[in-house]
This record gives sequence, structure tokens and C-alpha cells, in this order.
Amino acid sequence: MDPIIVGYLSLGAIALAIYAGIHVAIALAGVSLFGVWAITGKLSLAMNFVALAATDSIADYTFGVVPLFVLMGLAVSESGMGRDTFAVISRGLRRWRGGLGVATVLSNAVFAAITGISIASAAVFSKIAVPEMVRAGTNRSIAVGVVAGSSVLGMLIPPSLLLILFAILTDSSIGDLFIGGIGPGVLLAFAYIVYLSGLGIVRPHLFDGIKAPEEVQRTPVWAILPVFGLATLVLAGIYMGFFTPTEAGAVGAAAALAIGFAMRRIGTTAGWRIAVQTGHITAAVCFLIIGASIYSRMLAYSGLPASITEMAINSGIGPTGFLLMFAGLLVLLGTVLDSSSIMLVTVPLAFPVTQQMGIDIVHFGLITVLAVEVGLLTPPLGLSVFVVHATLKDTGITLGEVFRGAAPFALIMALTLVALVFIPQIATGLLGR
Repeated sequence: MDPIIVGYLSLGAIALAIYAGIHVAIALAGVSLFGVWAITGKLSLAMNFVALAATDSIADYTFGVVPLFVLMGLAVSESGMGRDTFAVISRGLRRWRGGLGVATVLSNAVFAAITGISIASAAVFSKIAVPEMVRAGTNRSIAVGVVAGSSVLGMLIPPSLLLILFAILTDSSIGDLFIGGIGPGVLLAFAYIVYLSGLGIVRPHLFDGIKAPEEVQRTPVWAILPVFGLATLVLAGIYMGFFTPTEAGAVGAAAALAIGFAMRRIGTTAGWRIAVQTGHITAAVCFLIIGASIYSRMLAYSGLPASITEMAINSGIGPTGFLLMFAGLLVLLGTVLDSSSIMLVTVPLAFPVTQQMGIDIVHFGLITVLAVEVGLLTPPLGLSVFVVHATLKDTGITLGEVFRGAAPFALIMALTLVALVFIPQIATGLLGR
């Protein structure tokens, strides 16, 4: 069968398989196997092709960064550093109308610098920030919306698991992507703060309480030092060239565990729980990367990426138009698929197009991550929204309340995404590009 036809048929087959409920990694690997078989006419060759791609995909040294940063994030979450960060920042903003909401955004931004997982941020701050905001008089829908919306900062502000995944898929620099993530992450956090501050002025009844709760006021200022120390150790180590990203993950994980043990917040039971969760997450990510690697090689073998690249260039759409269309597609897919799955399916097809169009890889990477993250807040599959709801379901908060509260933050994310498309320096400025 003609390779190009097989390539296009594979896209339809993968879409059908995913919508039928088949796991994304299985869909990618299975369709790729049949695709190579259809092209070559030899099943044994197709099976060897799949086996080689699977082995090579996780044999790379770079892949070691995934379990290490996951371990660090879980250790930080277990040790209660998120609670300390929120307590100290919220106390400093006690006279700010809507200050607890702003404190949640800032705390999520700080927490993101040492976790890199949006879902972890959503779970942690649902338990910490929402009860305190509601107790202080903040509208309940606003409270849960702030947590769901600001949790996405975990995938933008480095280190970020999605940026690491993008780097693996495109064989690009993790360090450059981390630096590029600072600008969009800070811009999005600032936009959230402006929105909450303006809402506090225009509709003050939504934030009846100004004073931080008594328990928050008792937390000493020095409690935030381990958070900043850990973030500085990891990020400065990468940017100043002391560590590779993989080494930084190892150092950060060791430091986070040491801090947790020293503060007596991580014991034998918690340590075992962290290890098991790290294994589960790493295995899931590993499985997805294997499927994506097989799928990418099959596409390259079929010649489909070259065909799509030629069509995109001949269409005259231009780099900006292509990025807007691609971002729109990712946002649409985000309503039915999770972030990692969207990247695994779309990036291998779009990346060659961006290279031919001269689009900076860091710019493309941050647009991809921000676009798929919008899907965390949009129905019917808003993963961060579901995490917040699941964490707080015993309090009577409904799923509809969380989606309504998260809607303004999803809109702010979309506007930030458009700004990022038209102003690439938001992502590339710190790299001097």
C-alpha cells in the first residue's frame, strides 16, 4: 500500500481508537504496528520496527529526568511546603481585597517552581487554600476557581513535566524550554492577579473577608525559606551550568526528601507512599513515551510529516497563522483528551512544519504547553477541575461550581495564549533570541 495513504489512514484509526476508549499508548503502538505492516507487507519486520523503537525511546539518558522530578514534586507535596508557602504569603496580603485569592496564585507560582505537575498543585491547594478562603468570606465558586486556574502554572513555570515531555518528543534542550517557560508563567500569574484585584474592587462582596485566618497568621516567615532554597538550588544549578536537568532532578529530589525528614514531616510510611506514587506516574509516562516514539517513527517512515509540511508551506498560511490554527486544535482536543495524550498525537506531526517555517522551537513548545493546559479547565474533561472537585466533594462543592469559577481563568489563559502567538519574545526573550 502507498506509504502516504497508510499515514493518513493511521491518523483516522488513532482518532477512532482513542474515542473508543482505548488507552492512548496502546492506540499509538497498535496502529503504528499495522501501519508498518501495511507499508512493508512483512509482519516480522513491523514487529522488529516496533520493538526497536520501544527500546530506544526509554534508553535515552534524558528520560531519567522524569522520575526524578516526579519524586521531587511528590516529596515537596508530602512535606507540607505548599501549606507553609500559602500561610506566609497570605499573611503578607492580609490587607489586600481578595488577598487570599492573590496569595493562592502566588503560592501556586512558587510551588510550581519545585513541583512541575499541575494536578499536584490542584490537589494540595484545594485542601489548603479553599477552606481558608471560604472561612474568610470569599465566594465559594471564586475560591475553587482560583485554585483550579492557578494550578496550571505548574506546567508552565519550570521545572515542568510537560516541557520535559516536549523536549523528549522533539529532541530539544530541556534547559532552554525551562528558561522559556518563565516569561509565559509570570505573565499568566500577573494576569490572574490583575483579574482578582480588579474583581475585589468592582465586586467587593465576593471577598467579604480581608483578614487572614488565625492559624495562617501564626506561621513564621522563615517557613518559606526551604521552598525558595530548593527552587534556587534546582533552577540556578541548571541555568548556571552546574547540573544537567537530569542531575538537577536528582539533587532536587534528594534535597526535598532531606528537608522533609529534617522537618519530621516525612517518615517511613510517607516515604514508601512517595516511592510507590513515583513508580506509578513514571510507568504511565514511560508507556506514553514508548507509544509516541513508535508512532513518530511510523509517521516518518510513511512520509506523512513531509507531505503535511509541504501542504502547510504551499498554503501560504504563514508561521503566525499556522500557530493560531495549531493552538486552536489543541484547545479543542483538550475538551476530550488529557494534556500528555494531546502532545503525543500532535507534536510529531506539527514539529516538522514549524522547523520548515522557521518557528523557534522554544516558542512552539510554550504555545503547545499553554494550549493543552487550557483543556485542564474546560468541560467535559477539565482534569484540574475534576481533581479540585474530588478533593472537596465532602464539603458539598459541586462540579458545576468549580467549572463556573474556573471559566474566567480559562479565558485569561486563552488571551495569554494569543499574546504568546503574536509576541514570541514572551517565551524567547530571556534566551536572547
